[in-house]
Amino acid sequence: MLHCTMGTFTAPLQLGLEDLLGDMQHARRNGDMGRLALLAYCEVRRWARQAGEAELADQSTALITRHPHASRDQFMEQIDGLILALEQAHSRGFGQPSGH
Repeated sequence: MLHCTMGTFTAPLQLGLEDLLGDMQHARRNGDMGRLALLAYCEVRRWARQAGEAELADQSTALITRHPHASRDQFMEQIDGLILALEQAHSRGFGQPSGH
């Protein structure tokens, strides 16, 4: 299993996070809820587990499985929170803000 070491991610984790952030941000801009749900549940969770980011993995799981969303806006707000958490992980891993 890959782990976060000294505040930096391995090259595959770095590239995976950048791709994931780009995919999430693109789907969010386009309002593609199905793609966002897929990315949040499958890809964010997988990446977070590999990176040792347990809280992020739990957040992505909860977003899809715990409670139904009252509205599209509520779902999108939670997606925005997940994207922000990914950007924060990016900053922790690279020591700089995301460029996406």
